[in-house]
Amino acid sequence: MVVEDEFIIALDLTETVQDLGYAIDGPYADRENALKAIGRHLPDCAILDVNIRDGEVYPLADVLEKAGVPIIFHTSQAEPREVKQRYPRALACPKPYRLNMLTEVLKRATGGTMRPKAA
Repeated sequence: MVVEDEFIIALDLTETVQDLGYAIDGPYADRENALKAIGRHLPDCAILDVNIRDGEVYPLADVLEKAGVPIIFHTSQAEPREVKQRYPRALACPKPYRLNMLTEVLKRATGGTMRPKAA
């Protein structure tokens, strides 16, 4: 799952993650639509920007964390220490991301497994 409200960043991130072989749910620009999506199906992993269209992503991250979904915060807005205090199991990939860093963080978050892309 990708939650990012900046269109170009969301498009780039989504295409990059797909190119790495992962199936994508999203991108979602707000909590409301992302929460509806996880109500239908939990993602294997979530890449979240902190500040999105309808406020901070933390209420969504709380739901994902309680469900055991690995979280990657992709943001330039929050200090990694702040995120680590609130979500100790979460990973971080700062904006702008480097491909090798994003690849490594995704592997760590998913345990090296990936769901095949939809045909």
